[in-house]
Amino acid sequence: MLSYQHAYHAGNFADVHKHLTLYAVGDYLLRKKTPITYMDTHAGRGLYPLAAAETARLQEYQDGVARLWEARSRLAGTPLLDVWLAALAEAQSGASLDHYPGSPWWLSHRLREQDQLRLFELHPGEHEHLSGQAFASRVRYVHGDGLAGLLSALPVKTPRLCVLIDPSYERKAEYEEVAETVLLAMRKVRHAVVMIWYPLLPAGRHQVLLESLRDGGLRKIWRSELTLDDPGERHGMYGSGMLVVNPPWGLGERINEAMGALLPLWGPSARHRGDWWVEE
Repeated sequence: MLSYQHAYHAGNFADVHKHLTLYAVGDYLLRKKTPITYMDTHAGRGLYPLAAAETARLQEYQDGVARLWEARSRLAGTPLLDVWLAALAEAQSGASLDHYPGSPWWLSHRLREQDQLRLFELHPGEHEHLSGQAFASRVRYVHGDGLAGLLSALPVKTPRLCVLIDPSYERKAEYEEVAETVLLAMRKVRHAVVMIWYPLLPAGRHQVLLESLRDGGLRKIWRSELTLDDPGERHGMYGSGMLVVNPPWGLGERINEAMGALLPLWGPSARHRGDWWVEE
């Protein structure tokens, strides 16, 4: 099923949640000089002009990254938000917010000479956009299934591995497919740091993913969930979830602090929970 194009949703509140988590994980990993292989299983286009027809159609970024951009002076002083917003400014063509960087940009932005990045994208149109981006030379673009590609690439040559998995979940089976892939990957590289994004929908299908990972025997899974409304109060996605397998020490406190500062931007119904889904 290749109908999904993230350009229609670029920069929404879920993107902000996902990429803040990604950036925070990267901060911790970059404290050591040992090489890292990064893998992004569902890369998308990499960089999204907000004036593009697809993004301008729904303008979901108005309730997402635009709120942070407009409030950035009031958000100053929260360490994670300070560095994330400074990096976001580097993705713009000028002083105004005109682009939203997807995960390939956030990953390649801080890629060091000793690191590698592998970007998977199955949608032919999205892959064409992605491969046209001028990222670092140590980036490999793969037109193919990211879950299968991840497993076939393991083990990697670098001492450390960091993976982002964020499919569209248009198919119900994807929740179980993601869980099965992560369990297999962790058997091959037990020290890997794996981030998994999932939507919070009234049907609650994300529970399949959560329970499959727990029942599969994984330990040390930190969970972050941002909700804008209660289930049923909003049509479609009411929240965004992130799981981090083998989270770096201190990650939870830093994300909880940042999300606490952001909640007022989304109104009195907005909530965030950051806790252990599975603890060692």
